[in-house]
Amino acid sequence: MSQSTTPTVSLRASNGAAARATALSKIYGAGDTRVVALDEVSVEFGRGRFTAIMGPSGSGKSTLMHCMAGLDSFSGGSAHVGDTELSGLGDRELTKLRREKIGFVFQAFNLLPTLTAIENITLPMDIAGSRPDQEWLDLVVGTLGLSGRLAHRPSQLSGGQQQRVAVARALAGRPEIIFADEPTGNLDSRSGAEVLGFLRDSVRELGQTVVMVTHDPVAASYADRVVFLADGRLIDDLPTPSPEAVLDRMRRFDGKVRTS
Repeated sequence: MSQSTTPTVSLRASNGAAARATALSKIYGAGDTRVVALDEVSVEFGRGRFTAIMGPSGSGKSTLMHCMAGLDSFSGGSAHVGDTELSGLGDRELTKLRREKIGFVFQAFNLLPTLTAIENITLPMDIAGSRPDQEWLDLVVGTLGLSGRLAHRPSQLSGGQQQRVAVARALAGRPEIIFADEPTGNLDSRSGAEVLGFLRDSVRELGQTVVMVTHDPVAASYADRVVFLADGRLIDDLPTPSPEAVLDRMRRFDGKVRTS
C-alpha cells in the first residue's frame, strides 16, 4: 500500500467511548512485501452513537473494525472495548469478551438453517449457558418487527427478514457495541433500507452503539457520524451526514468511488 502524504487525524467522540483505538497499527510482511494496513490510527466510538467507517478499497476500514472487535491482532498501539485493553488478552479471554460485550452483523446472514428465528437469535446465549433477559429480548424482537416470524426457519424468511434476525441476534445479549461489516451488501435496496433503519432505531430507541463499515453513501447517511480512511490513516470526520455530503467527501479521496 502506498504511503499517504495526508496528515493523520485523531478523531474523538464527546460522550464517552464504547470502544477506542490509540495509535493502532497493523503491518503485514516485511521488506519489499511490507504492507501498512493501519498507520497509527486513533479514534473513539461514542456510546449510544451510530458511526460509519468509509474509504476506498484497501483503505483499512475492515481491518480497523476487525482489530477493534478482537477478530484480528494488531502490530502496535492499543485497542479498548469499554475499559478492556485487547492486546493483553489470550484466545480464551478474547472469546469471552466477544461473547459478552460485542455483537456482530456481517454481509452473510450466518443463520443456521435447521433452527427457527428465535433459536438463531438466542443461540450465542445458549452456547454460553446464559439466559436472555426476556423483557429486553421482547423489546428487540418488537423493534425489529419479528414477533410474527419467530417460529420460521431461515428458508421461510426473505433476505431482509434474515438480516433482521441477524441484527436481533447481535442485540439480544445487550452488548456494549455492535460491529457491522457491509450488513446490507447482500440485500436489495428496500430490504437494505429496512435493516439500516432498524440499526438506527436500535441506537436511538434502545441506546445501542453501532459501528458499521460500508462503501455506500446512502447507507452511511443513516449514521450519526462518518469517519474516512485512506492508506490506513483516518483523514476526515463528517457529522450528521447526507448521501450527497458523503459522496462529495469520497470523491475528494478517490476518483473511483463505488456508489452502487
